Amino acid sequence: MPKQVDYESRRRRIAEAVCLLSDEHGPEGVTMRDVATRAEVSLGAVQRCFRNKEEMLLFAVDHVGERITERVRTRLSSSPAQSAATALGHAATEIALLRRKHRAEARVWLAFVAQAAVSEPLAAKLRISYAALQDLLARLITEASESGPADDDAATLDPQREARALLALADGLTSHVLIGHLTSEEAEDALHVHLVRLWERLPTSRPGKAV
Repeated sequence: MPKQVDYESRRRRIAEAVCLLSDEHGPEGVTMRDVATRAEVSLGAVQRCFRNKEEMLLFAVDHVGERITERVRTRLSSSPAQSAATALGHAATEIALLRRKHRAEARVWLAFVAQAAVSEPLAAKLRISYAALQDLLARLITEASESGPADDDAATLDPQREARALLALADGLTSHVLIGHLTSEEAEDALHVHLVRLWERLPTSRPGKAV
């Protein structure tokens, strides 16, 4: 009886190999043959999963984006009783990839962003990932604004606009930490300052630092 192949598992294994090679050489330096070697599968196996390099890179971008989003959701669901302020702080910190253990993932993400500047298909995939993260932040901000007493400032606050600014800050901090302009602690402090200022405009308690 022929062995059943779990193509989804294989595709994710290949995506991990793409990420490792992108970290070392950048997405433009990745080849399907090198990916096959790193993933310890045949070149034919890679070609059965992906028709070409572009399709493989697009899947890898989705893979990284989904991994970050899932980590945020896990962090939030692990403490269901946490305040909206704490939840938003945790989500923003996870998205910013400031921890040392996420440094390789941050390098890969920024490598994809840089490549997307000259690749519209890659840019389109990244826009989808960023939109999902922005919507998640906007939902948390909306929940926070609805958790306290009615307030004129809160009523005029635009959750999507605030989420857009917060996402842009988190994304920028990733770059600043990677190039050594800021330490992880300095970046986390900058994020915390922004969140405190946001919370001062909301009818809820001020956030503690995310850990």
